[in-house]
Amino acid sequence: MGAASTGYPFGVTIHSNGKIGAFPHRMDCSSSSFPLNAEVSRINLYPSSDYAINFKGLVSHSLPDTDGFFWEKVPTPLLDVIESPIHLKNLSPKELKELADEIRFELSSVMSKTHKPFKSSLSVVELTIAIHHVFHAPVDKILWDEGDQTYVHKVLTGRRTLMHTVREKNGLSGFTSRFESDYDPFGAGHGCNSISAGLGMAIARDIKGKRERIVAVISNGTTMAGQIYEAMSNVGYLDSNMVVILNDSRHCLHPKTEEGPKTSINALSSTLSKLQSSKSFRKLRQVAKGVTKRIGSGMHELAAKVDEYARGMMGPLGSTLFEELGLYYIGPVDGHNIEDLICVLQEVASLDSMGPVLVHVVTEETEGPEHNRKSEISDSSNFCPLPSRIHSLTYSDCFVEALAVEAEKDKDIVIVHAGMQMEPTLQLLQEKFPDRFFDMGIAEQHAVTFSAGMSCGGLKPFCIIPSTFLQRAYDQVVHDVDRQRLPVRFIITSAGLVGSDGPLQCGAFDIIFMSCLPNMIVMAPSNEDELAHMVATAAQINDRPICFRYPRGAIVRADYSICSGVPIEIGKGKVLAEGKDVALLGYGAMVQNCLKARSLLSKLGLDVTVADARFCKPLDIKLLRQLCENHEYLITVEEGSIGGFGSHVAQFLTLDGKLDGRIKWRPIVLPDNYIEHASADEQLALAGLTGHHIAATALSLLGRNREALLLMC
Repeated sequence: MGAASTGYPFGVTIHSNGKIGAFPHRMDCSSSSFPLNAEVSRINLYPSSDYAINFKGLVSHSLPDTDGFFWEKVPTPLLDVIESPIHLKNLSPKELKELADEIRFELSSVMSKTHKPFKSSLSVVELTIAIHHVFHAPVDKILWDEGDQTYVHKVLTGRRTLMHTVREKNGLSGFTSRFESDYDPFGAGHGCNSISAGLGMAIARDIKGKRERIVAVISNGTTMAGQIYEAMSNVGYLDSNMVVILNDSRHCLHPKTEEGPKTSINALSSTLSKLQSSKSFRKLRQVAKGVTKRIGSGMHELAAKVDEYARGMMGPLGSTLFEELGLYYIGPVDGHNIEDLICVLQEVASLDSMGPVLVHVVTEETEGPEHNRKSEISDSSNFCPLPSRIHSLTYSDCFVEALAVEAEKDKDIVIVHAGMQMEPTLQLLQEKFPDRFFDMGIAEQHAVTFSAGMSCGGLKPFCIIPSTFLQRAYDQVVHDVDRQRLPVRFIITSAGLVGSDGPLQCGAFDIIFMSCLPNMIVMAPSNEDELAHMVATAAQINDRPICFRYPRGAIVRADYSICSGVPIEIGKGKVLAEGKDVALLGYGAMVQNCLKARSLLSKLGLDVTVADARFCKPLDIKLLRQLCENHEYLITVEEGSIGGFGSHVAQFLTLDGKLDGRIKWRPIVLPDNYIEHASADEQLALAGLTGHHIAATALSLLGRNREALLLMC
């Protein structure tokens, strides 16, 4: 492959005759340049620009297209020779510390240029190095709960040269992905899945008679989710060998660190952690248990109580919880002391047939000997827009303003929030109404039923949950809210495509799973004014549940000013522009793209009607009949999967006999596949939801196929 004109941010390290070398930044990478037989092949994951060089299984590196992306190269002599975790094995503790400094500085340098969040990964640099130094991935399975903590893992497992492509089209995922690397045995979802998946792998290993180790890394945030405790309880019951590492970056096992004591790390706790993890101590403990069992059940139970009490004295607040669940607790361990981490993990790795272990590691997100030097990067670990970039108002900004207006008028309105992270605008709402705002973290199931209970008590809960996180609480939505016809107001954020967060946080399914519920009112605003009206509408509904969705991103009008919403008649849409040739019926944010399509089609001599459905359930039947009577062609457009708004329209048109006549109907929905991370505009184009795609669909429906093709060129 010719790459003479391409500048790579780092040299490509290879093995050649047992020596490690690096290509310079610019050189001819033709096959004749290599001193050994190399196979050059295209990587399917990055079909647009990336290649892999396979040296008989010795190394596989991706060479990204980095045109227009440069940064100052900081010397990283140790990191330059790390092609895979196996190269960590022979490094001394001193060298591993130096490697941690190099990785921390390089991550800060590279990721700050991309303006992607990565602060969580800085807290686990030493921990990740220690894990890969002790365990033998990919044979040993290392699972992570949070994608934001996996960047060091990606750097150490052959993806260093692609780190600047994280969350970009055809680039690396922001999470672990089975399709991206053999070192990612399981995809990191919304947190709290690593122990469950790891236990499944451990049981499969035991049944098949294999011996690989299973390591699951969890964090404070995920310990708020019920699945974590369900999984740990089952781990304790099945007693299969498995290592769970709790990365305690808040120094506390409680969600509010200011209310809980910080876990101290000192010489005594370090010594106790090493003692707890030692094989001799654990064997002595097992022997003692066996002896007391033979003496009698009463003595065994007494010994278990004494052991639990003694270990509770050794561990920090909350440690006996894990013991009660059946995991052997070790900790706390200083997450930035590589020697201690390696000592404890080596002891844990050597324990065969000893059951599940939880290692409590305490870390600091700003920790590291190079912290002062990192400060020169202007605290780039905290993602923020470029200083020159003017902040555009988002749908979330407008929602907060509209809800604040309603909450000022009605003291019964309360706000419940659930999801991984709270948006800054919602934090403003929390500050304004501290006694009426309840943040549940990632406990979405609890948030929904908690809202239902508030509704029973006469309050008006607005339950704010991102679309993809609401999926986890669907059983509660069905049985605790809709079946009981309780007036809970669901605000579904991050609806539709979400750009760089890709399929993991894409809100593709909420229209479907909310609109199929018998008592649920389902609506979506087409712009910021409609959003304010729907907030007011939801506040007025007191006899059944209601929901509306809004997308990420900027609002329609740049000159938007705060307005007080006016309740909308339930099930009432509206016509925005009259025409006679084609009718475009949009739902939610896609109404704006329908208007763009109308503008394109008007230049081709077509007179197009654009209508805003507003409601998916109940449908505006009168509007639908009007569109069918006045037009020969009808196109519905939504940013949701098959089975949503378009399916409700099809159901009505079929039963009403409209499809038996002259009307020709076409739905435009998200494709039946997961759309990978890219920019918002790129994702819309991939999904076929841009104004050009809508206009081309109309032209094709009219038989003007050549013009449709030209429009897409």
